[in-house]
Amino acid sequence: MRNYLYTSSGRFKGFLFLIAVVLIIGLLIYTKNIVEDLRDESRSIIEFYANLYARAASTESDADLSFIFDEIIRRTNFPIIYTDKAHNPVSWKGISINPNDRRPESLEKVKRIMARMKKIANPIPIQYQNIKLGYLYYGDSTTITKLIWFPYIEIGVTGLFLFLAFLGYATVKRSEQRLIWVGMAKETAHQLGTPLSSLMGWIELLEERSNNQKDISGIAMEMNQDIQRLQKVATRFSKIGSKSDLEERNIHKIIENVVVYFRRRLPQLGKKVEIIENFAELPPVPVNQDLMEWVLENLIKNALDAIDKDDGRITISTGMLESKKNTIFIDISDNGKGIRYSDRKNVFKPGFSTKKRGWGLGLNLTRRIVEEYHHGRLIIKESHPGAGTTMQIELNLG
Repeated sequence: MRNYLYTSSGRFKGFLFLIAVVLIIGLLIYTKNIVEDLRDESRSIIEFYANLYARAASTESDADLSFIFDEIIRRTNFPIIYTDKAHNPVSWKGISINPNDRRPESLEKVKRIMARMKKIANPIPIQYQNIKLGYLYYGDSTTITKLIWFPYIEIGVTGLFLFLAFLGYATVKRSEQRLIWVGMAKETAHQLGTPLSSLMGWIELLEERSNNQKDISGIAMEMNQDIQRLQKVATRFSKIGSKSDLEERNIHKIIENVVVYFRRRLPQLGKKVEIIENFAELPPVPVNQDLMEWVLENLIKNALDAIDKDDGRITISTGMLESKKNTIFIDISDNGKGIRYSDRKNVFKPGFSTKKRGWGLGLNLTRRIVEEYHHGRLIIKESHPGAGTTMQIELNLG
């Protein structure tokens, strides 16, 4: 059920993204159609002016032609360049060059602007009775230019707003999750404290009142070991949400302690699994021993749960990470059933589990301990269905 919710959530996000893409494409197409309509209207106006100018050129004086260009054509709201029949610029308006500037370099700039205008719309010839008098080059009006950029500006502003909203939502969500974890951890530590104290008291009574000290002492010793284990669990939970004190430790000693614990209990689990240690020489690593043991136990237990064959194997390797300076790695590899590619993005999320009775909290808490308390990184280094998984812990030496 939980996995179905994660899948549905992913599909819903994909559906929303698809709607957003469709809306953006629709907005761009709609704006493009309006721009094309406005360009057609602009061309109609320019063609009218060109015909007017051509008719006047056959009957009027040069002064009248100047009047038509200056008082009529120049009053349009889009850039225009009038050229002779050889496409040499004669007059212009609405561009970044002064109409009275006739220097050669200025005319070259005008010609470059003409080339850009030609890409938008072909120049309109000015002719009278098959006699070509010149050309009118024109570009987009200020309104059209603004309209072209409007959807992109709107998309950018909307995208920025959505990004900030998502960032705020993600921050609030992370804070809520952190508070849930802290509350759960504190409550668990509190609940474990009472039975632990009671059990310790009963052990003392058994040791004091027993007639058969040998048997009772053995029982008491085993109970004491389990109580110490419970105390360690309570200590771990009590540290969640508190500032973690890191001390330089021999990481191999910590790993060995965890491995010994599992090796003693493998026969009880009914699995034939070999745990192999492949250690490189490492300097002391700043860690919180209790929390790091918890991380290793969770990862090894997950590896054990993933092994579905008789000849199980878990390999724990350490070394210096070549891609990062002053960083060590701890690889925990198994030859279990592996992780499906579609599940990789969800395995660290709280509530996600592939186990029938799993709560989906272990890997999420494990990653939090590594990243938030040890400022390291926990990743799925590699995983192949039917062949196994390698989880990698990265820890900085400081």
